[in-house]
Amino acid sequence: MRRLLLISVPYLWLLALFLVPFFIVLKISLSDTALAIPPYTPTLDLGAGWAGLKGFFAELDLENFWFLTTDDLYWKAYLSSVWIALFSTLLTLIVGYPIAYGMAQAREEWRPTLMMLVILPFWTSFLIRVYSWMGILSQEGVLNQFLMWSGVISDPLMILNTNTAVYIGIVYTYLPFMILPIYAALEKLDISLIEAAEDLGCSRFQAFWLVTVPLSKNGIIAGCFLVFIPALGEFVIPSLLGGSQTLMIGKVLWEEFFNNRDWPVASAVAVILLLILIIPIILFQRNEQKQREAEG
Repeated sequence: MRRLLLISVPYLWLLALFLVPFFIVLKISLSDTALAIPPYTPTLDLGAGWAGLKGFFAELDLENFWFLTTDDLYWKAYLSSVWIALFSTLLTLIVGYPIAYGMAQAREEWRPTLMMLVILPFWTSFLIRVYSWMGILSQEGVLNQFLMWSGVISDPLMILNTNTAVYIGIVYTYLPFMILPIYAALEKLDISLIEAAEDLGCSRFQAFWLVTVPLSKNGIIAGCFLVFIPALGEFVIPSLLGGSQTLMIGKVLWEEFFNNRDWPVASAVAVILLLILIIPIILFQRNEQKQREAEG
């Protein structure tokens, strides 16, 4: 009984905060748009019991989902979001791996301090941190002022309201999610393996590439998933740092819900986004399971 109660806690949490909201959104996605409050007419009446459920499936149509295929905006937004999330994940890996490697190579007494410096940005509001980048990247911002003062450029650069600013914002925001799992993998690395590789004729770079990187593969995979999954549905960063040409599905979802007030179509967009996210989530869970089995 105690084991059952212990297992039931995460399942109840999942039911209350994921499955129930998902089925509500799915129900709205199968509804009809209406000039009402809320702005849709449900086609599924649970109060009618079995007869209502049978009638719902008899008249079921996927009109809102088919509508997404008729407008280029939606599939372009999905593809653009996937590309921006993938490229941002790659940039985050390029920046985060050397930091994690440096932390793992630091002295034992310095590692808690370095860890605190990585986690420190989370002590500040996410929205405030993104707003600060608006002040840094604007034409009158700190970055342009410094570059002009140092003589690198003569005219201010146009960085804000571009995809470049979105990449910078995503990399900055999700960098700790890349550093921490890689650092956890590198910290457990047996130094004697590196020394053995060097004794067998490998240079320092060859030993790093042939021994360190493969042994930190699980941390790299975990970090990439932890960055890619939230970046795919990101809304705040592209809205504040990106321009009108920055097309991401999070912005489209917001506009459908609050500007167009087309809740059924917006819900259909959200359901498709969730189905896309399920793929990396399943892959991430399988990687974690394999890692636990290997450690066991």
